[in-house]
Amino acid sequence: MAMEAALRQLSLVRDQFDVVLVHFPDSWAPVTRTRSFDAHDVLKALGAKYNIPSQVLNDRVFSFNHTASRAWRLALALYVKATGTPWKLAPLKGVPDDTAYIGLAYALRGDQRDAHYVTCCSQVFDMDGGGMQFVAFEARDPVADVAEARRNPFLSRDDMRAVLARSLALYQRRNGGNSPKRMVIHKTTGFKRDEIEGAFDALSGVPEIECIEVGAASCWRGVWLIKSDRNDPPSKPSGFPVPRGTMVIRSGRSALVWVAGNAPTVSAKSDYYQGGKSIPKPLQLIRHAGSGPLELSAHEALALTKMDWNNDALYDPVPVSIRYSQRLARTIANVPELPGSVYPYRLFM
Repeated sequence: MAMEAALRQLSLVRDQFDVVLVHFPDSWAPVTRTRSFDAHDVLKALGAKYNIPSQVLNDRVFSFNHTASRAWRLALALYVKATGTPWKLAPLKGVPDDTAYIGLAYALRGDQRDAHYVTCCSQVFDMDGGGMQFVAFEARDPVADVAEARRNPFLSRDDMRAVLARSLALYQRRNGGNSPKRMVIHKTTGFKRDEIEGAFDALSGVPEIECIEVGAASCWRGVWLIKSDRNDPPSKPSGFPVPRGTMVIRSGRSALVWVAGNAPTVSAKSDYYQGGKSIPKPLQLIRHAGSGPLELSAHEALALTKMDWNNDALYDPVPVSIRYSQRLARTIANVPELPGSVYPYRLFM
């Protein structure tokens, strides 16, 4: 394959560059992305094999009118891929400094009738913004019920223990052999009992463990009411959405959190809604294991929506723990060689 041959040659002079830029013209689209092939994913997989980070450019880069924004986005991407850390989480009140976050995502690979899953785990994301590595892990126990797996993919107890044990080992390698005092595990589907037990098996040395389902497909909507000019009615709908950071407790283990919404503090005009249209959906957080105030889990999810180093948006619609693991899941589903190894995030941006 020409792409692999080129990367192999580049690997011989790896000490002479930081990042490889690759241009895929729009006219190549019919062959660079098909049902069975994605040149972007293959490039990232080969880059991981040779430890070469890459930045893919399309034609829009050269025609984008906002030159300052273009310069910022490219500079940010190249800085991160050259091992830079552009920003990190600010201290969160009530959150121990040695807290770590894991995002789990699943990908179905091969024959759909097989229900053969690969799970990828976004490496423990620590409070310093470090440890950005991934475990690409292939489930050993097959999922028996295909229909159930499609609705809610899950791991066996043994597989969950194995993938989280590897993630914990990566954290310990970065932190002098020490374990975190608190570990928060995010995924977009519910946790099965076997998964929870596997998590506690692997993380038995971690004092606090939380398993949080982060649902982004909530059917809930909200309207922000403000004081009316009249007494009847005393309130009226605001012209802007529910403020970002608003939380509504649904039960002792469930809450709605608006990570997308009005953010007036970032605008000189007092109101600002990223995107400027539509009614934002709240995230639905459901705690399947762990304790403590839900407000803390909501605060962490909100903070992690600002930690995607791959764009210049004010926030993402989901926490970075979810976003990164989903991104890698899509890649490893199409590249059989990836599972079984550990990779730095910068190789897959």
